[in-house]
Formats: sequence, structure tokens, C-alpha cells
Amino acid sequence: MSATQFTDVMSRLAAGLAVLTVRSGSGTPCGLLVSSLASYSTRPPSVLVSIARSSRSWQWLVEGAPFGTHLLARGDEDTARVFAGRSADKFARLDWDWDDGVPRLRHSPVYLRCTVAARFDHGDHTVVIGDVGGGRCAETDPLVYYRRAYDWRLRRP
Repeated sequence: MSATQFTDVMSRLAAGLAVLTVRSGSGTPCGLLVSSLASYSTRPPSVLVSIARSSRSWQWLVEGAPFGTHLLARGDEDTARVFAGRSADKFARLDWDWDDGVPRLRHSPVYLRCTVAARFDHGDHTVVIGDVGGGRCAETDPLVYYRRAYDWRLRRP
């Protein structure tokens, strides 16, 4: 199967969207949009995420710096587009602060502060397992990525 065919097939898998944030080596915030985030373990609480090695944030995320995981909610399409893009300063127009060295998006309904517990390379990505050290969770409807669109939403009955 070609990469194009595989990408088309996988676009049919509905996925929640998350923004990963980390402090770069120069001390500035950086981040990216991911749809490849999953719960990994409850003991200890941890997440698994796949990060393209071509991402500008890749180096800081795999080197072991603490990072933030922000689950996006209905209405966060603009934030998704910012972090999917290649802007030099993705944080310029966002409401954010530092959580002890981790860039935290203030409006994000779900925020997890993570530390790298393990990682391995496969293909053109690195899989990172992050242990969750804390965070917050507010009730909300998720923003869902499906068929290459950010505007799909799941709603509670």
C-alpha cells in the first residue's frame, strides 16, 4: 500500500485532537497538533503519542523536557489550525502561561503535564510515552478530526 493510500484510509478513523507544548532549547514555547495520542497506562498514568521527526518541536519533545498535552474542544478549530501550521510563533495570539517551564494553553479544557518516560523510533516518527504528573479537566465536547477536517464534533446525547 502506498503512503498516499494509507493516509487516505487512516483519514477515515475519527481521532481527537491535541496540542503538545514544550519549551525549546532557547527558552521559547513551541508546539504541534497531533491526532496520534492515546491513553497508555493507568499505573502509572501515562499517554502515548507519535511525533514526526520532521516537526520543529520534535527535538525538544524527545529529549526529555516536560511537555504539556492539551485536548481540544468544540470551538478550538482556530487553535488546531495554528498548531498544524508552520508559524514561527504559534503562541503570539494565544492566551497561555508557563506551568513550571511547560507552556500551558489557558483555555484548554484538558491539560496534562507530562514527563518523557520512554521513547522509540519507528519509520519517520518517534513514539513517546509520557508519564502524567498532574493537570486539569473540564467537561466539554471534543474536537474530532475525520476525513481531513477539524470541524467534526461528537456531542453527548
